[in-house]
This record gives sequence, C-alpha cells and structure tokens, in this order.
Amino acid sequence: MAEWIKICEIGSLKNGDLVDFDYEDKKILIAKAEDELYATDRICTHAYADLSMGFMNESEKTVTCPLHMSSFKLADGIPQNLPAEQPLRKYNLKVQDNWVYILIDDLKSI
Repeated sequence: MAEWIKICEIGSLKNGDLVDFDYEDKKILIAKAEDELYATDRICTHAYADLSMGFMNESEKTVTCPLHMSSFKLADGIPQNLPAEQPLRKYNLKVQDNWVYILIDDLKSI
C-alpha cells in the first residue's frame, strides 16, 4: 500500500534550494526551481558525489554534480552531458496542508 511521508513545510523551501533527505538507506535530493518541486536520487550515477552539494541552474531546471560536472534534468533525472550516462531515479512528491510529502512505495521499490 502506498504511504506518503512528511518531509518539510513548503514554506521552508526557496527557489534554488537543493535539500538532502534520507529515508532508510535511500539518499534523496529535494529541489525547488521556479516554484516547482522535484525529488531525485541524491548520489550522482557516474561517481559517488552528493548532488545536494552541487549547483542548480534554476531556469534550465538542472542540477550539476560538484565532482565531475555532469548535469541532470530535475524533472526526469536524464543526464545532459558526460561523464554521467545513467539517469537519476525520480520520486513522486505532493504538497498537502503546507507540507511536502514523498511516496514511500517509490523508495522501497528500488
């Protein structure tokens, strides 16, 4: 059964934020770009680097790895340049009563 877990208040996220979130052994990136929220894997698919320490291009809605500079689209996790070739996993989010939630089933099905 799908279950949503509370992450944070929507007001605590500002445009341009890259926020780390851990659930069990999963490392998740929560990003806010141009008033839209995104959730992807937080670890680069090329080499072990934490994308929450990377750089966001808000207008292009991408996050760039701080280690080897691969960029990923926040909407679908698709890498935009080498050396990364594998996409990041994307997770479902929702906002309800001013709180941001992530779907647990998404996290457990990896």
